Amino acid sequence: MIRLTTAALVAAAVLIAPSSATAAPGGSSPTTVSAEPVGPTTSGWQPRPEEYPSTTVETDLAIPTSDGTVLLADLKRPVDAGGEVVDAPLPVVVTITAYSKTAIGSTAGAVIAGASPDYLVQRGYLQLTVDARGTGGSGGTWQVFGEREQLDAKEIVEWAAQQPWSDGSVAMSGPSYMGISQLFAAGQNPQGLKAISPQVPTAEVYRDVVASGGQLDTGFMPLWLGLVNLTGLVPSTSPQAVENLLTHLVGNGASSIQLLLDAATGGPQAYDGEFYEARSTIDRSVPNIDVPTFLIGGEYDLFQRGTPLVYQALRERGVPVKMILGPWDHLQGSNGEGVPDAGLGTLSELQLRWFDHYVKGLPDPGLDTDLPSFTYYEIGSDTWQYRDSYLSDQTAASFKLSGTSTTLGGANGQLTQGEVVDGSSQILPIPVAGLCSRSTSQWTAGVLNLIGAWDACNRNAGLNDATGVVFETAPLTSDLNILGPLNARLYTSSTTGDGLLSVSVSRVTPDGVVDRLTGGWQVISLAELDESRSVVLDGEIIQPWHPYTQESRRVLDPGEIVPVDVEVFPTGAVVNAGERLRISVQSFDTPHLLSPLTHLAGQLGVITIHNDADHPSRLTVPTLGASGAENARAEAAVLEDVRSALASADTGIGPGPGTGTGTGYDGGEVVDSPDGDTSTSFVPGLVETAAAAGTGGSGAMPPAGVLILGTLAIGAVAIGAVTALRFRIVARGRLRP
Repeated sequence: MIRLTTAALVAAAVLIAPSSATAAPGGSSPTTVSAEPVGPTTSGWQPRPEEYPSTTVETDLAIPTSDGTVLLADLKRPVDAGGEVVDAPLPVVVTITAYSKTAIGSTAGAVIAGASPDYLVQRGYLQLTVDARGTGGSGGTWQVFGEREQLDAKEIVEWAAQQPWSDGSVAMSGPSYMGISQLFAAGQNPQGLKAISPQVPTAEVYRDVVASGGQLDTGFMPLWLGLVNLTGLVPSTSPQAVENLLTHLVGNGASSIQLLLDAATGGPQAYDGEFYEARSTIDRSVPNIDVPTFLIGGEYDLFQRGTPLVYQALRERGVPVKMILGPWDHLQGSNGEGVPDAGLGTLSELQLRWFDHYVKGLPDPGLDTDLPSFTYYEIGSDTWQYRDSYLSDQTAASFKLSGTSTTLGGANGQLTQGEVVDGSSQILPIPVAGLCSRSTSQWTAGVLNLIGAWDACNRNAGLNDATGVVFETAPLTSDLNILGPLNARLYTSSTTGDGLLSVSVSRVTPDGVVDRLTGGWQVISLAELDESRSVVLDGEIIQPWHPYTQESRRVLDPGEIVPVDVEVFPTGAVVNAGERLRISVQSFDTPHLLSPLTHLAGQLGVITIHNDADHPSRLTVPTLGASGAENARAEAAVLEDVRSALASADTGIGPGPGTGTGTGYDGGEVVDSPDGDTSTSFVPGLVETAAAAGTGGSGAMPPAGVLILGTLAIGAVAIGAVTALRFRIVARGRLRP
């Protein structure tokens, strides 16, 4: 007991004392952020006042395509003070949608339509909104971004540039599907296109939305396909309305159902391949884009992964590009209401400034100084950060998994930058894992956030983490600033040779709240790694790339251990001094992901995470500044001081396993307390009781999460497990009313 007390006092003293550690040689300092927010008024720029008091709409303009299919568009034009439609040629802003131009032009459709077009039209632009092939009022069959639809985008832009009401200059705008259409159009370099402004666009269709880590996105895909098909039924006034409606019902509905069935039954659509490669902007379009591009992305968006990839690729090619990354889900990123919080102007003002300069050619000498290249919201500090780049001066910091964690509220393992305690942690197949987490609201596009249905689960991931295994650091001695993608390399075995690793990375506040920062997913049988396409920082992979082809799939032998790199989607966050960095791993992410039915049995096994000298499981994060080095040095100092204290303290043997007398330091081996609690300290083998640790790292249970898990009947085993967890937490006094 004396040994444990001495060690705890020494560790506490060192952790509390100010650290004098410096950056490791070659470390970079973070980009300097001015004390005053950068804003559009820095150079004196102000948005132009409106030139025209109102607008009018001409509906169902016919746009012929090269294969004879006719697309329909609405044209919004300015009206002068005398009530006359302005007939002087003006630049055109083009938006291509699959959600019906009529639907997104309504009040209800504004939530997915982006900035109001009236702002630009009243300042001397035209707005042309076009129904994509096979949707809305347009003819043909919907191709889901197929090659013919991509060619349509080019032809629409060139048609708009040649009309008598156009001055020959074209811009493009819009979120989501409309943003992706911009990338496909710009990649074909259509004549007349001068600039684009995509909100929340994707980079790779398969990895960003169809599947995450190789499992099918059952949260968003049915919702999205249903939205396209339902809005396609909105009536049109064109003479071809009835004919087009029948075509959409027969063609689109059948193709959507076929796509879902093929993927669900393990067919070719369940894997990456030619179908998805032909629809991926990062491969097909972005390498050819030359026009100035202003991107909006969300840290909780469906395309949290893809939009930064588009920015980085354009930046590396020297294309004029800027990006704002905010704390938004897909709908929030689409409507742009939170953009003014970045201090750079509203979405409408930013588009006006971007298009005025690059489309109208108006001088704007302060554009680049007023608008940083990359602006992001830092989760954890709740501040906006302004940088000249996205991935540039980061360093890689790796945190190794140590000790053992148990599912359903038992022991937590440790994340350490020092010595590792050998351990293995089993993840039980609990089908409700992922339900009470931000993943649910994120992968239903933010629909649940509109009604506040998931607030409690968004705010605290503690309950969800209990359905898997958890590893976390001791309270950090300095801020850990993270920007970019992360990689969890987990040495894994499975009783079935397959399964899903669903990874959450969080910060745990001193009062026990688990704030999920980001997540990642990986199917074990699809873990083949292509290092040539992976992103490497300081010799460590921070963004792994997996082929996800049917040929790359390999089911392991039961018990076979392999390293599995889990791509954890990028974030901008800080784990503040005094907070803990946490990684949790589950084997389900419901309702976001589901295995193809033919492989479902493989997901029902027990997965084991291994961590020892031969199996160095770790989480690697891209850090700004010297944060990782400072915490590593502080940790090493703590360990050395503890060893010295133990050497001069009581030499008696502490309580061992099974004694039921508490916890202790036993030569680097973790000794569990009777109730299963283990340390969250940096120091291998140093174990704290739950009383000493306060919350024990599990955090408060969100009442909404308890209600959801208590009422959902997904299998008798899962219900029993969650019920047992609930009463266990209540008994330990952690349930807050």
